[in-house]
Formats: sequence, C-alpha cells, structure tokens
Amino acid sequence: MPTVHELLDANLHEVFGNRDADARRAAAERIYSPDVVLVDPEGENDGREALLAKAAELLGQVPDSFVFAADGPHYASEDTGALAWALGPAGAPQVRGIDVVTVADGRITQVRTFFLSA
Repeated sequence: MPTVHELLDANLHEVFGNRDADARRAAAERIYSPDVVLVDPEGENDGREALLAKAAELLGQVPDSFVFAADGPHYASEDTGALAWALGPAGAPQVRGIDVVTVADGRITQVRTFFLSA
C-alpha cells in the first residue's frame, strides 16, 4: 500500500503534472478512490473523471514549458498529507499552492488545493 508521501508525489507529478493522458488515467485509477473529491478555489469536482478533466483542462491552459515541482517538504500522518507546489518554467514558478489530501485504504479520497494569495 502506498504511503501518504508517495500519494502526494503521485498526485502532483503523475496526474496533475503528466501531459500523457493515458498515463495520467492509469495513475488516477491507482491512487484515487473512485469517488474522490477535488476542492479548489473554483469549486468542487466529484469523482475520478471530473478530477481527470480538471487536470487536462489545467495542463491545456499552460505552456508546455510549465512543470509542477514540490515547493517544500511533505507533511504526512497516516491518513492526511500536505505538499506545497510551484508551477511554471523550471526554476521560475508563476503559481504556488498547496495540496492537502485525505487518504483511506491506500487511496486519496479528497484533494483540497489552495493557491498562494498576494
């Protein structure tokens, strides 16, 4: 069973940072519960399909040179974790945020995303 630390990394890099739709879907099936909930400043998205659509939409809105990178340490307990991230050209982030995940039975059941406000 993956650790919360591993799930945080997979959420960031294998799903939201992955431009290969087939690989992104395979990762989502592995790391999220079927009824996963994604909550961000734009609203709530319920289920894997909605989460995958959100990831595809996000990646479609940014240049190919934009990448996600961890922007600090992982914080994790047995069922909750948080990871700050940055998005932009390597070494020059344009957006920063943090993902907080809830985990049950080795899969992410909820992702809450917060953006750094100015």
